[in-house]
Amino acid sequence: MNFLGNIIWIIFGGIFIFFEYIIGGLILCLTIVGIPFGIQCFKFAIVGLAPFGVKITDSSSNTGCLSTIMNIIWICCGGLWIALTHFLFGILLCLTVVGIPFGRQHFKLMNLAFTPFGKSIS
Repeated sequence: MNFLGNIIWIIFGGIFIFFEYIIGGLILCLTIVGIPFGIQCFKFAIVGLAPFGVKITDSSSNTGCLSTIMNIIWICCGGLWIALTHFLFGILLCLTVVGIPFGRQHFKLMNLAFTPFGKSIS
């Protein structure tokens, strides 16, 4: 079922989400300061291409408060808008019975887009 959901997701816009995050990540990686943020965009691209069957968990890394500081910078520089966009698409898709599984995937992406540092994909 995950395979079928991912195929439908890719056909109806997942490929565009993937390329948007890849291009954004490449642009962010042009500067040394932007590299950590670009890497997070690549994380989004992986989940944005095939979100069905992917679990996002809090990682127990030893970064201390660095991930919190990076999340605050991320939220202030656009992460809030990305999360709100996924929230809006999730709400719109959940208005129909057929769109509910796809809306749930947008809510998953919203969770990752709001605070990407300190989360892992499995």
